[in-house]
Amino acid sequence: MTLFKDPAFNFNGLLALGGSGAGSAEVGEVLTAVNAINKAGLSSQTYVETFRKLGDQLMEPPEGSKPDDQTTRFRALRAAQYYGQALFFVLGSDDPGSEEDLYKAGRGAWDKFCDLCDPAPVKANVPYGRTPLPVWFFRPDPSNTRRPTVILTNGSDGQNVDMWTYGVPAALERGWNALVYDGPGQGQLLFVDQVVFTPTWEKVVGPLVDWLSKRSDVDASKIGLTGLSMAGDLAPRAAAFEDRIAALVAMPGCVDPWLGFPAEIRQILTPSKEETNEIWNKEVVPQLPPDAAATMKKRIEPFSIPAMLAAREGKMFTDFYTPARLIQSLKITDVVPRIKMPTLVLDYEDEQFYPGQPQQMFDALTAPKDYVKLTAAQGAQLHCSPMAPQLHCEVVFDWLQGTLG
Repeated sequence: MTLFKDPAFNFNGLLALGGSGAGSAEVGEVLTAVNAINKAGLSSQTYVETFRKLGDQLMEPPEGSKPDDQTTRFRALRAAQYYGQALFFVLGSDDPGSEEDLYKAGRGAWDKFCDLCDPAPVKANVPYGRTPLPVWFFRPDPSNTRRPTVILTNGSDGQNVDMWTYGVPAALERGWNALVYDGPGQGQLLFVDQVVFTPTWEKVVGPLVDWLSKRSDVDASKIGLTGLSMAGDLAPRAAAFEDRIAALVAMPGCVDPWLGFPAEIRQILTPSKEETNEIWNKEVVPQLPPDAAATMKKRIEPFSIPAMLAAREGKMFTDFYTPARLIQSLKITDVVPRIKMPTLVLDYEDEQFYPGQPQQMFDALTAPKDYVKLTAAQGAQLHCSPMAPQLHCEVVFDWLQGTLG
């Protein structure tokens, strides 16, 4: 299961490889890229260059043929995956200032894919504060048949293509609608509109439910909500205060994202902003090796626009206190008991970001609940089962079908 010796690169490479079953990657393309990166010497630069080039190639017609719409469609979906791979590491590359353009390339590939779907998803902008939420509403067919609908929620660094891999086809094949969206701290809202995460995710999901409930092809009594990665915290938070959600899936259950950061990073935070930032700037930043610095830039940017803009200039952010406090505010331990709808909590063997937290969430739930742990024996270990998204979807949608019908 080792593509790269570095765990962060390896995890992302496995995510790309896992998308093959949903058509959002090609095994040969990914492994060829992996070999090229390892041959050149693994680094953010070689990773970004290789996957960006692969995305560019797929947005062009294949050699020796005139592609039909299906070929063009799925080449664009794979391009979206590979641009997303490059985007994840671009802040550690030689050209961090290309982050927004790289996001837009991936978004363009995603939209091209969507436009060629049959039926094409309904695109809309759902009102949310000053910055509307872009949504893509997928349907099995364009009839007005009222159907169960799942709202697919991404985590802190996923792209729309990940919601395809982790849910859209599974929903459509079962006769469900599926809603994909960018929320604060994600996709367009982060990279273009410069809106960071909010701890009150019910204010994000509420407008989505409003929008869905007005549609003639949605059964408003059967709206499910899933949350992948850090959205295993966001979706349960929303469900605790949005009783129109009929079923909830946390993938994995997460009650405190702050604990996903290393202890040596968390201990920097003190009650004093001035003291915290002095420690950060004078004691921590000068000692950070380049790879650790790039990781911190990436992990903090969805919580701080100044941090994101500094990273695009190749600089480290100076205010650690403000984004750290925002991340702390995502803790939902106290609100989990408020959840009333049936809930499925997923856990993963060798979960590397939120170990133990799925069980904590499950224990705190007072609603009807189920717990499933995906394992190495199934090839489904690690955060979000990167090598087994098909199995992952089978577990989630069998449960949703059994719960909502």
